[in-house]
Amino acid sequence: MSWLFSALKYLVIFTAIYTVINWWRQPIMPANPDLQLADYHGQMVDIEALSHQSPVLVYFWGTWCAICSTTSPKVNNLATSGSYSVISIATQSGSNHDIAKFMDEHGYSFITINDESGKIFGDWKGQVTPSYVIIKDGEMKQGLTGIQPEWSLRVRLWLSALI
Repeated sequence: MSWLFSALKYLVIFTAIYTVINWWRQPIMPANPDLQLADYHGQMVDIEALSHQSPVLVYFWGTWCAICSTTSPKVNNLATSGSYSVISIATQSGSNHDIAKFMDEHGYSFITINDESGKIFGDWKGQVTPSYVIIKDGEMKQGLTGIQPEWSLRVRLWLSALI
């Protein structure tokens, strides 16, 4: 029975440390964010308007990000389900042509904005990829980083819809 207590103790400690690190590394919404951006096809995307309909997941990632190769398929599943709007921002991942080629090669269909210089991610004070922000009614409701299972993103979006 003491091993169970030890395991629970370590789980609580791990969860506390993970939560603090995630909070510290999460993106921070700028005072006047540009929420009307063009995707890599040149189509305008109005994140704020979408967020008035339901919570929007903004996914910061990069084609060069090894962890993103694990998270992007999950984000793509979420985007193709149609339950919530998903807008991705590809940070420092090359030209629009490079992004299009990468998206085609991997079968990703989520809306993607090309942040070629990294300015958008920098404005959000992004520290690591992948990072996620949930926006509802034009305001940031949640921010998180790292590997996130699809069910966790769905729960967070659902909770943001209630708040």
